[in-house]
This record gives sequence, C-alpha cells and structure tokens, in this order.
Amino acid sequence: MEAFNFTFYELEKRLGDKPFLLQPFGDEWETWTYQEAGQKARKLAAGLKALGLPEKSHIGLVSKNCREWLVADLAIVMAGYISVPFFPTLSGEQISEVLEIGDVSALFVGKIENWEDMKTGIPKGLPIIAFPHYKGNSKVDQGQKWETVLENNKPIDKVADLYMDDIWTIIFTSGTTGTPKGVVLDYRIFDAVRIPTETNNPIGIDLDGNNRMFSYLPLNHIAERVLVESGVFRYGGTVAFSESIESFAKNLADAKPTTFFGVPRIYTKFQQAILGKMPQKKLDRLLKIPIVSGIVKKKLKTALGLQHATKCVSGAAALPDALKEWYAKIGINITNAYGMTENCAICTLLADDVSKPGSVGKATAGVELKIDEVTNEIMMTGPYVMKGYYKNPEKTAKVIEDGWLRTGDQGHIDKDGYLFISGRVNDNFKTAKGEFIVPGPIEWKFATNQNIEQICVIGLGCEQPIALVNLSEAARALPVDQIKKSLETTRINANKELANFQRIDTVVVIDEPWTPENGMVTPTLKVKRNVLAKIYHDDLKTWESAKESVIKV
Repeated sequence: MEAFNFTFYELEKRLGDKPFLLQPFGDEWETWTYQEAGQKARKLAAGLKALGLPEKSHIGLVSKNCREWLVADLAIVMAGYISVPFFPTLSGEQISEVLEIGDVSALFVGKIENWEDMKTGIPKGLPIIAFPHYKGNSKVDQGQKWETVLENNKPIDKVADLYMDDIWTIIFTSGTTGTPKGVVLDYRIFDAVRIPTETNNPIGIDLDGNNRMFSYLPLNHIAERVLVESGVFRYGGTVAFSESIESFAKNLADAKPTTFFGVPRIYTKFQQAILGKMPQKKLDRLLKIPIVSGIVKKKLKTALGLQHATKCVSGAAALPDALKEWYAKIGINITNAYGMTENCAICTLLADDVSKPGSVGKATAGVELKIDEVTNEIMMTGPYVMKGYYKNPEKTAKVIEDGWLRTGDQGHIDKDGYLFISGRVNDNFKTAKGEFIVPGPIEWKFATNQNIEQICVIGLGCEQPIALVNLSEAARALPVDQIKKSLETTRINANKELANFQRIDTVVVIDEPWTPENGMVTPTLKVKRNVLAKIYHDDLKTWESAKESVIKV
C-alpha cells in the first residue's frame, strides 16, 4: 500500500510557535500557534480513541467555521478516522438523515444557532464532543465538553498511518436536487490537489507558507476544504475566522487575506456596499481621472480588506461577466473557478487576466474535458474524481462512466479550449409552446441590474419563462415605482438579445429574502430552482395573465 504523507506534521514541528489559527472575540483576536493546535488535536484524538470505536470509524462534525473546526478535523486524521462534516444549518430531520446515511459513530458539535431543533435528529447514545460556547450561538447541553476532553487526555504520541487509498472524508452535497449524497474522497485525491498549485498556481497559494486565509464559507463545503484547509495543512500560513455576520466586514478588514475566495453573491454584496456609499456615476467619474483613479482603487481594496490579496477567486455558482468586469474597473481581478464536490472543486479556471465573456476557463492541470455528443453534457476526468457516492453504487454508476464524471452541466468547448456552460441538464424546462428553456443564459442577462441580488427563471408549462427576483438590501428601501422602472428597462434590454421563445414577459419581485434558513438557497447561496418552482407553481398562471411586465408580491 502506498503511504500518504500528511505534511501538517512537518509544519507542526517546523512552525511550532508561529501563528496558525486566529479567532476574533469583539475587538480582540486570540491566536493558537501550530504547536498549540497540534497538541490540542492530539489530545482530542486520544479522546476519540478512548470511545472504543472501530478502526476507520466515521466522525461527524457540525459547526460554523471556527478554530476548533480545523483542530477537530486534525484530530480525526490523527486518530485514523474518517471526517464526515455537515452544514451547520441542518434541521433535526436533515441531520438525522445524513448521520444515518453517513454511518456516523461520534459527532463534534460546535458553533451553531439551532441546537434545540438539531438535537431532535441526533440518535440517543451517539457520543458527542461539544466545542466551547460562542456568544450568540446555541449552548450545546449534551455530550462531553471540549475543555474536559483536553484536560482528561494526554496527546497521542503515535498518529495513525495513512495510505493513499484510505478514505479522507465524505462530503455531503448541499442538496439542490433532493436527497444529499455522500461524496467519498480518498487521500490520493487529497494529494492530487497540489498538482494545480505546484504546476501554475492559479489561485495564488504561497508555497513557502506566507499565506493568510480568511475562512467564512462553510468548511464542510469542498471549495473551502481545498482552498483554505488543505492549503494551510500542506504549505502553512494563518487562518482567520469571522465572528458573526454582523462583524464579517470588520473581521475581513482585520485579517487582510493574501488569497480570498467568495461565491458570486458575496461579491455582489461587496459591490452593493460600495455603491451604497459611492453611486455608480460618481465612481465612474473618479475612475476616469488618472491619479485619483489609483487612490480610489486603493481605498476600495483597503475598505474590503483585499489590499494584500494576490488572488481573488470566485466559484460555487456562475460569476456574471458584468460583475467580473465591474471589479476589474476598480482594480480587483477575479479568477473564476468551476468545479463540484464530485471532482474536489477542480475542473476549469478562467485566469483573472483573461477576458473571455461567458467562459469558465480552460481545463485545470491534470483535467481532461469532453462534451457528450447527444446531450451536450460536460464530462471530465482526472485525478480529482471522487471514488463514488457512499453506499450508493447505482447513483455512482450514473455519473461515472469509464473514469469520466458527468457534471450535470451542459456546454461546449471552443477552438481555443475554453469551456462555456449553457446551464444545468436538470434545470431545463419546456414552455406551453413546446420550447425548451435553459435558464442560466437568460438569468445572466439581468446581471447588470445592481438592484437584483438573485434571480431564478422558471415557468414549466407557461407561454413564456418568468423571472423571479430577490432585491438587494439597498433596493428594498427604494420606491416601488423606481424599482419597477429599473427592472422593466433591464427586461427590455435582456429580451433584445434573446430568441422570441426565451424572452421574459413577466418579472416578479419576491419580497421574502432567499436564505439557507428558509430553504430557498443552499448554504453556499446557490438558488434551489426546484424549490422555488414548487413554491410558486400555483401562482405562475396568475402572474402570466396579469398583463403586467413587473409584479411585486
């Protein structure tokens, strides 16, 4: 068996007293060094082994991002167990389902807000280790306390031997299409993650360890695990966390990351915050003045905390070209990454200095791409493809064929090797006219309207597709007539670039925000089209017959 070298152990010795994990508490930051984090992890590993669990047991981890998350994950590796992390917003019913599917034998419970509901889905007798309490979050009243486990256990001297074919983690998909599936990733895949970094380093990881990461997207999500966690475990650096949504901007400004990863909705919120203080016309005017332009760009980067970021990366959902272009004008070039849990978030990258409207870039190092000739589905292969879905060979066989992963996305590859995505295979729907609608390209036409925070095109069985929009926070305070006029202008302009059967006759402003809490978006802020289509199915005909082009409900 081929051994896997877990390089954190080398960093633990070499960087012993260097800062590793930075946790904010109000205006203060507490720092754990590499040695401190390593010792805590070794004590926790001893505590896990004291539970008498079988070898390679599955250990669950449910918490918002914090220093304890990474230490707990280290402890799971050190003990030779398998990490099975979950979204911290799961309900009792949801966590019950994934705990059962994932064969979880013990559970770390940390920084969460809904413990009273969540605990109803946790089986009686399941061993729990509870993180220290964080202000503003639930108090976990079951299991062993983190502090007690550290006090009662000595650090293990001998960590578990790891092999390439051993399972590293099982990551459950965020569930945009129904029941979550457990994606099995082994240490061979974990090891392969270094290939792009050590080939052309598209996301700007410092191989000498001078990395400052800011971790706020769910750590159980594959992109955060690969970019932040595996990055510092392999090369070194510091990881700073956000204390709360309210303190996010302040924490980011203090952290000053060298690499920043954000989903498109985060970049949209940053844009809206800037324009809330400096209207677009004023910004455009200032950017045309040579010396002033440089000063403005520097101030905006500093205000966001991105003045030291050598790379800003976007992923998890499509980044509208209009948004990427807007950031380029203020001196922030965004690298667009395309991937999924099933390929360890590694598929294609559009470099930050490349202008290729509509493209998600070229194949990342080690990746091969092809398009299914019948369905136009994008297929990829490479060392990053999952071993399969846990205990689900039928679904595995549907997405992996002879080593090629079916991504579920449709698209094409141009003569220069750039990949273009037209939409999700399962998102397409047919109108009453018998025409198939691919929502993605229609939605992208609305990206220039900064009053829109998110958009979802639906309309199965309707004469024309209907656009549901959620307004930005700033736009919700504007007069209704102003919003309607703005959306109508955008609708007309978008329709000029669309075929007749694709055109939007009706834009519906949904007043209720789309959040992970109400189930309308995933924890990584991707719209759940199937959920919205089901919720508003009975309203579609009413909206369609209202003879209004913009409706506010």
